[in-house]
Amino acid sequence: MHYLLFYELDRNYLLRRGEFRDAHLALAWEAHARGELLLAGALGDPVDGAVLLFSGQTPGVAERFAQADPYVSHGLVTRWWVREWRTVVGDGAVEPTRPHDWG
Repeated sequence: MHYLLFYELDRNYLLRRGEFRDAHLALAWEAHARGELLLAGALGDPVDGAVLLFSGQTPGVAERFAQADPYVSHGLVTRWWVREWRTVVGDGAVEPTRPHDWG
């Protein structure tokens, strides 16, 4: 299954992230190397949130990431939540679905 982890960021996120960025990125790349984190990044203009795409059997893979993330523990993330994403189109779709009259 795919899960989206959404972050709401503190209004001073850009000013504060430097101190914690290396630890946050290390955590992210480690999750990627394990095949858990597929894509991640901040939303732009305004930079007020981030979205991280996870693959796993349960939402726990994304929840554990957020609980370990220094951005969360140091208040740069003011709120986070996880949603199941039922992917149906694309090479990595969990439930590939095509129209009935597809070629």
